[in-house]
Amino acid sequence: MSIHIKRTATTIHPDQSRVLLRPFTPGDAQRVAGIIGRVMSFPEDRVGPLLDEVSVEFSQRHQNIRSLFLERFEQVRHLMSMDERLSDQRQLLIGSYFLAEYSLESAALFNPSIVPHPDQTSVPPGALRFVLSLRATGEGHISSITFRTGIIHSDHRIEVTTPTGFLTEARQVSNPVYEKPLFGRKLSELGLTCEFTRRVMNTLSESFTLQQLRAGLKAEQPDGATQEDQNAAHGIWTLAQSNCEVQFQAEQEISERVLFPATPSQRNGIEDARFVCFHNDDGTHRYYATFTAFDGRVIMPQLVETSDFLRFRFITLNGPAAENKGMALFPRKIGGRYVMLSRQDNENIYLMYSDNVHFWNERNVLLKPTFPWELVQIGNCGSPIETDAGWLVLSHGVGPMRKYCIGAFLLDRDDPGKVIGRLREPLLKPNENEREGYVPNVVYSCGALLHNGELIIPYGLADHATGFATVPLAEVLDGMNVEVPVLA
Repeated sequence: MSIHIKRTATTIHPDQSRVLLRPFTPGDAQRVAGIIGRVMSFPEDRVGPLLDEVSVEFSQRHQNIRSLFLERFEQVRHLMSMDERLSDQRQLLIGSYFLAEYSLESAALFNPSIVPHPDQTSVPPGALRFVLSLRATGEGHISSITFRTGIIHSDHRIEVTTPTGFLTEARQVSNPVYEKPLFGRKLSELGLTCEFTRRVMNTLSESFTLQQLRAGLKAEQPDGATQEDQNAAHGIWTLAQSNCEVQFQAEQEISERVLFPATPSQRNGIEDARFVCFHNDDGTHRYYATFTAFDGRVIMPQLVETSDFLRFRFITLNGPAAENKGMALFPRKIGGRYVMLSRQDNENIYLMYSDNVHFWNERNVLLKPTFPWELVQIGNCGSPIETDAGWLVLSHGVGPMRKYCIGAFLLDRDDPGKVIGRLREPLLKPNENEREGYVPNVVYSCGALLHNGELIIPYGLADHATGFATVPLAEVLDGMNVEVPVLA
């Protein structure tokens, strides 16, 4: 039996009109102070009309724009050279000079992953509401995570909800709580085990806040501290900032929420998020996403978790096996341990086990490039999907002319180190309508899902836009010559 994969008519294109309001700092502190001084020179009767002009032009593009003006003013007011009472209007006007619009999707909107929505109320019979994460790339090739929602209907028709015209960046939780044993283990993995580190850790309780950590660093780092102590302090603080929490407001639609780079390790982008709905042993579930953080020089695999797509926690991944790109977490523990796919050598797919989702120490080769369309390298296209026949994994392969195709293989349910099926030919390869884009000749996914026997595959088109394909699971398994077991 041949595999009948169907491309749907649903395509999500990057929308340059979806803009995010972000801080704008046009130079050093002296220059910022000079700009503030020029705004201060305006007579009061001119301030109001200028503010109204800016507000009218941009208020239809951003919610609560005046509150954002005021917030930005508070961030730069310490650079003012004079201490005088300012009118509310002048404060807002000053703030407007230090904000700028950022077109989140101006270059591309691709690398999608799809998971069931946490809210399935009022869904039509046989349908499933979903959350789709996407890599949005804008000016400066900075990537962030944005979202869409939609419904897979009982006939496998895919309906993506039209997003609103607003975008909002998550706010960092001001004083997150850290667990001392876990934080200490991460410091040890980073090689930060000097006497200074021990002194700082001794000032902290079993659970501590960012404010308490700052106080401990200040107390143990007096004037004239050695370079070694300064380096350790910098490493401790960077680790704390890289393990942070961010929060959206409940009234914001999921399509309005943006996870923009927020930590030092993410400075130049959050790339290729692979979301999975992870089922805990107690019957609850959480959403995890592995992603690649990029600071402009170094790529680093990291994790983000959420239960509701409102509050997100960024987590560093540690251990000698936590390196390179393309990690994908299994949706539940196997044999009491976390399991993850990875690709540390830019060529082969590896399998890893761990007792702690934060730490990954060992890896074993699972699959190597074999067929002509994947001889350059292979990797996963998202977290494994559990089926009666085994763990279905979508893969990507790179062949001649750096052409990316999507394939599939199957792992044993109880022992995922055993490959029990593999497609010899691509499941999906770029057709004539999908070859042109930001990166030609690429189809790529960061996660599919199974619904009513149908595999739903969102995929990037030439690293520019996102489309959807569907295919019966039975046909994929048959293409591997795998028999589905009959359950008692």
